[in-house]
Amino acid sequence: NDGTPTVFPINMGDGTYLFRIMKNTDGNDYVEIDRSETDVQLSSEFAPFVIPNQYCDYDEQSTCVKKARELTEEAQNQGEAVQDICDYVVGNVTYDTDKALRLSSETGYIPDPDDTLASGSGVCFDYASLAAAMLRSQGIPTKMVLGYVSPNDLYHAWNMFYIEGEGWTLVEFSTVPDEWNRLDLTFAANGADADFIGDGTNYMDVYQY
Repeated sequence: NDGTPTVFPINMGDGTYLFRIMKNTDGNDYVEIDRSETDVQLSSEFAPFVIPNQYCDYDEQSTCVKKARELTEEAQNQGEAVQDICDYVVGNVTYDTDKALRLSSETGYIPDPDDTLASGSGVCFDYASLAAAMLRSQGIPTKMVLGYVSPNDLYHAWNMFYIEGEGWTLVEFSTVPDEWNRLDLTFAANGADADFIGDGTNYMDVYQY
C-alpha cells in the first residue's frame, strides 16, 4: 500500500500464465479487479528460486545474507554450503509454540528471515523462509513448499533445494546431487522421529514459492 514494489516470481515453469489482481472484500472473500494472460518462457527452471520474493524477502544488506556469506566462507562446494547453513539454522532456531497457536486463527502472515534470525525462534513457515533466503543468497536454487504431512495431515512448510556435485548428510537427511532434495529444518531442529520424516512419500506438496 505504500508503493513499494513486490516480487512475484513465475515459478511454475514455461507455459501460459493467468495473472489476476484480487481485492479482499471480507475475511477470506476476494473479488477480481483485473486480469492478464501471458505466454512465458523462463530463462532457466531455477531462475525463480534464486531471487527473493514476498515470502523470503532479502537483499545484500540483510542480516541473514551476511550470516550466510559468513557461514559458507570456507565451503568447497554447494553441498558444504548447504550443510553449513542448515547446521546453523537447526542449532540456533527453536520452534515458537505460542506463535503457532496465535497464527492458527490469523490469515496473511508473511515471514521475515531477519526477524527469525534475530529472535532465534519461529514456526515452520519462518524456518522455510530463513533457509530459502540464506541458500538463495548463495546461488543455491531453493523452493519454499507448503502442504500436508501424513499421518496427521499436518499443514506444514519446508524446502526443496538443488545442488550440483557432491551429496551430503544432515541430521536425518541425505541429499542427491543434480536433483531437487527435500529439507525440513523444523523437524530436524526439534527432534522429529526419522520414521515420521520418512523418505518424503508422506509429504504432499500444495504450493511452491
